[in-house]
Amino acid sequence: MRRGTARREVVIRAAPDDVWRVVGRPDVLHHWFPGIADCVVEGDVRTVTLATGLALREELITCDPLQRRFQYRITGPAFAEHLGSIDVVALDEGSSLVVYTSDAAPAAMAVVLGGATQAALAELRRQFEAGGGPALEAAAGAPTPPAHPEVG
Repeated sequence: MRRGTARREVVIRAAPDDVWRVVGRPDVLHHWFPGIADCVVEGDVRTVTLATGLALREELITCDPLQRRFQYRITGPAFAEHLGSIDVVALDEGSSLVVYTSDAAPAAMAVVLGGATQAALAELRRQFEAGGGPALEAAAGAPTPPAHPEVG
């Protein structure tokens, strides 16, 4: 089975640590990823419920605040393999490059995810550049994730 990769990126005019406070929170994804109605984190498993009602189970792999890297694996029936990575890279004190990569088999699923992640990055940028939104509010009002690179 062939694998596919989709990489999308966006520059956000916000400090990298501020962007990481949202991206590094697996429990607030539904506040900035269009098409996701809810997500629940229990240990190292996140259950994402799509707006269609379909629930996807994800294994949380890495949440590294030093590298500002979050990784997860979708373990649902539509994927033979999957690895999602979100990196927040400092461009300077007040701007960040956010890179969202999806590796998947079958390869067509990477294309599907690429479109979805582009929309998510656009919404993340919109909220930061507007100075507020549900993702920023949710990340500010909830506990901070573990401060170690491995989840679980």
